Amino acid sequence: MIELKDISRIYSTHSQPVAALTEVSLSIRDGEMVAIMGASGSGKSTLMNIIGLLDRPTGGQYILDGKRVDSLSEEELSEIRNRSIGFVFQQFNLLPRLNALDNVMLPLLYARESNGDKKRLRTRKELESLRQRKAEEVLTLMGLKDRMAHRPNQLSGGQQQRVSIARALVNDPSILLADEPTGALDSHTAQEIMTILKELNDRGMTVILVTHDAEVASWARRKVRLKDGKIVSDSMESGTQ
Repeated sequence: MIELKDISRIYSTHSQPVAALTEVSLSIRDGEMVAIMGASGSGKSTLMNIIGLLDRPTGGQYILDGKRVDSLSEEELSEIRNRSIGFVFQQFNLLPRLNALDNVMLPLLYARESNGDKKRLRTRKELESLRQRKAEEVLTLMGLKDRMAHRPNQLSGGQQQRVSIARALVNDPSILLADEPTGALDSHTAQEIMTILKELNDRGMTVILVTHDAEVASWARRKVRLKDGKIVSDSMESGTQ
């Protein structure tokens, strides 16, 4: 599904260029759960941004689902990102003025409907009804059926992260990228969130965890460690949660 070949990312600064990634090669199969680990400054966030099509590599090739994507236009990248990749962040990134349902519906507003949907859904009301039903389905899946009308400040940290996961899932992505998904949560709530991510992986979704936390990484069988912008180890372990 994901194939990176000799990926480099160099940032220009006032003093001198800084290499965040240096000739990184990595393949991730469909349905894997992988933890990308490393200390601050190791390059793991840069790698996540490139995998998630939020940033472009300076050199190398990125092949996603058999298609080279590193040279696509911003519009093409946005379309693939919205269709294929869901994001979960440490700070939730929910809009405070919107309730849980409306936050989850947001990605659907940007998604392009297929030709079949355009023929079948002829009115704005019908399209809005479909979006709402999809958002309600994923929120219910996250155990938030009775919290859909609540705004973020009316939800606990764990509930906010569940809304964030629901938002990431609403477009039925094939890849879920989770950047320090439990960093703002207590240990009990963190366990609940990681259980959800593991269950999603068990159902066949590709889950990529970006973390410095060994406890979070222990949920993934495969662990990729970065240091100074290079992969220093890539191991498969049997002792998962």
